[in-house]
Amino acid sequence: MSQQLINRSPDLKRLRDEGYEVEVRAGYLMIHNVPYVNSRREIARGALVSELTLSGDKTRKPDNHLALFTGDYPCNQDGSKITQIEHQAINSKIGDNLVARFSFSNKPPEGYPDYYQKMVRYITILSNPARSIDPTASAQTFKTVTVAEGESVFSYLDTASSRAGINAVSEKLKGWRIGIVGVGGTGSYVLDLVAKTPVNEIHLFDGDTFLQHNAFRAPGAPSMEVLDQHLKKVDYLASIYSNMHKNIVPHPEYVDETNLDQIFALDFIFLCMDGRGSKKLLIEKLEEHGKPFIDVGMGVELIDERSSLIGILRATTSTNEKRDHVRGKNRISFSAVEGHDDYAQNIQIADLNALNASLAVIKWKKLCGFYMDVTGEHNTTYTINDNLLTSEDLLHEEPPTPEA
Repeated sequence: MSQQLINRSPDLKRLRDEGYEVEVRAGYLMIHNVPYVNSRREIARGALVSELTLSGDKTRKPDNHLALFTGDYPCNQDGSKITQIEHQAINSKIGDNLVARFSFSNKPPEGYPDYYQKMVRYITILSNPARSIDPTASAQTFKTVTVAEGESVFSYLDTASSRAGINAVSEKLKGWRIGIVGVGGTGSYVLDLVAKTPVNEIHLFDGDTFLQHNAFRAPGAPSMEVLDQHLKKVDYLASIYSNMHKNIVPHPEYVDETNLDQIFALDFIFLCMDGRGSKKLLIEKLEEHGKPFIDVGMGVELIDERSSLIGILRATTSTNEKRDHVRGKNRISFSAVEGHDDYAQNIQIADLNALNASLAVIKWKKLCGFYMDVTGEHNTTYTINDNLLTSEDLLHEEPPTPEA
């Protein structure tokens, strides 16, 4: 991906062709071996880093004038700080063994037209004091940057994490093998959210066909031509989300005792199925094999006198640290639907599907350490009519309420 991006972007290609040590990693542009003067009036070298604004596999005009630096703070020839670009001290992990320590600010009136102009401008400011000491000091080393990059799970660079400065946090999601059992309304939104994370694999299990009513409770907008193909849900969704995430594996089958081994090979499972069939068996076996999972549920009821819907969304977590609530408090239903029968009659409530999926994915990210988790709640419900969000079955005691 990095070399393809450089070859197809004239500004990055020009940097490389002129001898700068160019690397693209984790959504950042890096120029290695930039000479500068430190506070001891010594010539040192560091990496200059910029976020990347991309359109597919080509760069666009930078929309951020800031640059990051991995070395000590750059100084003038006499050892005094270069104050014209001073912004702030930071501690931002760019990638393995690379930490940016400072951010710089130097903004032309019209901004930078491309990354060549941006990077060369900063390199000139940093390097001029070093060149005054040693005229041969240059960032144009004509050295080829060889990087043993792991194969990315994405079809294109994740520039969202680099722009937000959360690459180190996002790395906590790498390597996971995720299963989603049931990819109807809620399960399809779980896929939508998880596909935007660097998990290693996403396995989809569902034997149903993607029909017209499914289009109104799933993300996206399929065409009539797609609906007329009567594709399996897993195949339709895999075809869409494989545009972004490479390792989406469809299993066009229901989960039962004949294929449980495929589930046990995964690291985490989202159960987005109703209570019919093998759900009880599946949960028992997941617990037996020590597999963490989150089960989602929804109960929706039509109030005739008001012609309004009320209901409750639920996300129940089961981990090796806490499982007693699943049966002890009957958190998970094993009936066909939770509550009344309206939801089973295809009431179109995609917003509730999306919210239910979000509650589940947020909790999974808490388990990964992506989000901080103070109480370790293992059951979350949202009641629609009174807008009540609850956290129950806590792993840790709730923190004391601050005094007024």
